[in-house]
Amino acid sequence: METKYLTQTELHTAACLLKEGALVGIPTETVYGLGANGLDEAAVRGIFAAKGRPQDNPLILHIPSADWLQRYCRDIPPAAYALAERFWPGPLTMILPRKACVPDVVTAGLDTVGVRCPDHEVCRQIIRLADVPVAAPSGNRSGKPSPTRVEHMREDMDGRVDAIVDGGPCRVGVESTIIDLTCTPPRLLRPGGITLEQLREVLGQVEIDPAVVRGMKAGEKPRAPGMAYRHYAPEAPVTVVSGAPEKTAAYIAQHAGEQDGVLCFDEYIALFPVQDSRRQVKYLGPSGDKGAQAHNIFDALRAFDHTKVTAIWAQCPDERDIGLAVANRLNKAAGFRIIEV
Repeated sequence: METKYLTQTELHTAACLLKEGALVGIPTETVYGLGANGLDEAAVRGIFAAKGRPQDNPLILHIPSADWLQRYCRDIPPAAYALAERFWPGPLTMILPRKACVPDVVTAGLDTVGVRCPDHEVCRQIIRLADVPVAAPSGNRSGKPSPTRVEHMREDMDGRVDAIVDGGPCRVGVESTIIDLTCTPPRLLRPGGITLEQLREVLGQVEIDPAVVRGMKAGEKPRAPGMAYRHYAPEAPVTVVSGAPEKTAAYIAQHAGEQDGVLCFDEYIALFPVQDSRRQVKYLGPSGDKGAQAHNIFDALRAFDHTKVTAIWAQCPDERDIGLAVANRLNKAAGFRIIEV
């Protein structure tokens, strides 16, 4: 398959391809997605084939505005519209009861569906022009770090999808927050660009699903993308070191080999000299700037795949604000191999 690379002046072409059942890489504010017509079962199955994605991992439907919710969801609670008014367009996915028009392949057989309205005008315009919801997980090969630039999409999906739209680098850098509104109290299934603190400002009590901070146990069924599997991982195994930044930096400096990779906060660069060694050091951002950490994390993890490191050590932020999302991505990349110091 020859992959077409489309500019932002070719959105009608992208929309027509989607409507006809093709696979199209699309930009969002979080990460690039691998999109298909969410009402076309055959097209959606193509997503799983292109990514090598397990069939029990549900997908998210992307819509251009909140008034599309009633097309694909039923029994929509007032909380959904309150969240949409506050955070849409934006990096928030809501789990709601689905209508029968949504194929089982999208929801992994669940009676619920995740829906979000992305804060990227190119993406929303493509969806409007196609006039169909777009099912789109992150556009990486399954398990690998998510793509935040069109170059990442080319690395993973060239020759595997029909087209990729270049929408520039992604602004947020980690996937959307997922909140389950079918239970009481609502439950955070995946942290992302909308923080737990922001959700609680609108909803009051919000529970955190145990899978956010640990791996899923045998027999547990994922209710949202990425809950059940090691995810976001580079080729080399990752070890996360959690605690006060000065302590985690000192621990990694003591234990990392000269040929290992190190992912550290900017302030601790001097602890990891690369002269006269094959060590690779990538910078996550300042320890106090969690927005920068979210923006940089996948770029940094992907960069290690272009080196010869055989192990990666990563400093981890605390779990306040968007730090919870960054910590979740690092912990899943490590398969929850975490050292507390």
